[in-house]
Amino acid sequence: MKHGFLKVAAVTPKIRVADPKYNAQVICEKLETAYENGAKIIVFPELCLTGYTCNDLFLQEILLEEAKKQLLSVADATEGHDAIVIVGLPLERDGRLYNVAAVIQDGVILGLVPKSNIPSYAEFYEGRHFTEGNREVTSYYLEGEEIPFGVNLLFECTNMPGVVVGCEICEDLWVANPPSTDHALMGATVIANLSASNETVGKDEYRELLVKSTSARLLCGYIYTSAGEGESTQDLVFGAHNMIAENGAILAQAKRFEGQTVYADLDINRIRSERRRMGTFGKEKDLSYVAVPFKLHVEETSLERTFGNMPFVPGNPLTRNKRCEEILSIQSYGLKKRYEHTHCKTAVIGISGGLDSTLALLVTVRTFDMLGLDRKGIVAVTMPCFGTTDRTYDNACKLAQTLGATLEEVDIKEAVMIHFRDIGQNPDCHDVTYENGQARERTQVLMDIANRTGGLVIGTGDMSELALGWATYNGDHMSMYGVNAGVPKTLVRHLVRYYADTCDNELLREVLLDVLDTPVSPELLPPVDGVIAQKTEDLVGPYELHDFFLYYMLRCSYSPEKIYRIALESFAGIYDAETIKKWLKTFCRRFFQQQFKRSCLPDGPKVGSVAVSPRGDLRMPSDASAALWMEQAERL
Repeated sequence: MKHGFLKVAAVTPKIRVADPKYNAQVICEKLETAYENGAKIIVFPELCLTGYTCNDLFLQEILLEEAKKQLLSVADATEGHDAIVIVGLPLERDGRLYNVAAVIQDGVILGLVPKSNIPSYAEFYEGRHFTEGNREVTSYYLEGEEIPFGVNLLFECTNMPGVVVGCEICEDLWVANPPSTDHALMGATVIANLSASNETVGKDEYRELLVKSTSARLLCGYIYTSAGEGESTQDLVFGAHNMIAENGAILAQAKRFEGQTVYADLDINRIRSERRRMGTFGKEKDLSYVAVPFKLHVEETSLERTFGNMPFVPGNPLTRNKRCEEILSIQSYGLKKRYEHTHCKTAVIGISGGLDSTLALLVTVRTFDMLGLDRKGIVAVTMPCFGTTDRTYDNACKLAQTLGATLEEVDIKEAVMIHFRDIGQNPDCHDVTYENGQARERTQVLMDIANRTGGLVIGTGDMSELALGWATYNGDHMSMYGVNAGVPKTLVRHLVRYYADTCDNELLREVLLDVLDTPVSPELLPPVDGVIAQKTEDLVGPYELHDFFLYYMLRCSYSPEKIYRIALESFAGIYDAETIKKWLKTFCRRFFQQQFKRSCLPDGPKVGSVAVSPRGDLRMPSDASAALWMEQAERL
């Protein structure tokens, strides 16, 4: 389970009703395949040793005895294999019949978990045969061996921190208070559900919703294995709707009616990270539970799980458009509240012809439209200096004019040269003073125009720049409200693209498309032959890599080693290992070095699950050491 990944499987064998010997045989055959695929937790359906649809045959002693016998044969078949195997069967205890999940590992039956909720409605009539399981753990004796028996059983891997398995059975998931809730509160990170949910029209959607929402609510991995082919179709049909979910996302799902085995790589470390982040999780510890220990061999999981290389951007175009509209609304409503509070009527934005200032201007236009304010109150200021190119200058002007804003031009070359003279800066020395002197002059101009017009300076910097500290302290770093502060660079591009595609203004669309095609640059160094010479991504690295690093470090608490591992998979064919390693080290170094800039950010709206506001999501010391992160990154 290196890096916290644990491969699990949901398996539905094609059984015969009331034939435990045959069923045990096909279960063992399926186990061999699951072992070969590296599964460490393998879950079979409810009552799979006999079949769920035995009805009154469950009352036959011969069937019950054979089921016990075949449970032992399945247990024997697990010996020498490195996995937890969970199968369902009926068991008699003290004159009552229970619907049970047997948890087996390396030839040993670790425990028996009875079903808590027995349905007797509609097509279900389990109450005719089965008894509600006891929560308190007692003992069951099988072939002279004492086995824990009860709902409040957890199975804890002693050599893999955080791997704790709990079981529930079918109907248990559908009730108001599922056993899995208590299991999770008592430490279970993986819930196995052995099910025999039959198919009716539309039921699959509700079943999927239950599995997703349960894994989200409990912050756990959820393995749902359902009965399928081989069950009696006298009255019902079973579709083998197997699913594996984690934290609200379906990682793997079988096509119904095909008896598919599904595999997925649960991220146990991320589950633990989410619970630590919540702070309110697992407070109730007064429940009486028994933890059964087991061990698994620690090895590197061969990942089937994929990680999108743009985690901030939805892959589905329809979802992406909906998300873009939502984000623009969050930005606009955040700014709207600020204007309602301050009673300001003007906005001042430094426009460069680049992506960030374009998005900020588009958001401000939406805000003014919502407030019923004249767009002429938006003062779009272009401030050409040493690095400005004709392309970006023209786009900035066209953008302001097309949107109906007031365009002002303030050429800052002379002011910057006077400043350089005053501080003794050689203008031929293109160092950090040369660059930042321009950025701070621009900010001073914007602030003073805002004072003159009674308006607010709208910040343009995005979250990716803030994460890297790619902003001039008290220069473009500062504003009166930063509308892009919660938007990563990879998402900025899609927001501008969305606006271009939906604006119904061909001139505006042409300008936006050219902005999208322009290299990202602060334009603080002189152009070469009229072309941008200073390209941000050549200096700090590709933003798609940095956004990937940012997401998995802050949202998932991944270490540099784990980020590197999944980046190799996600960017295969795009960036080689050395390139990824180089920019990951840059990210770790800059992220810690530049926290002092984030510690005094202006206000701005959070739009997604990751944010760097010092008042909200990232309360981090400005002088925290990066040694642990850098040491691991250096060892890659």
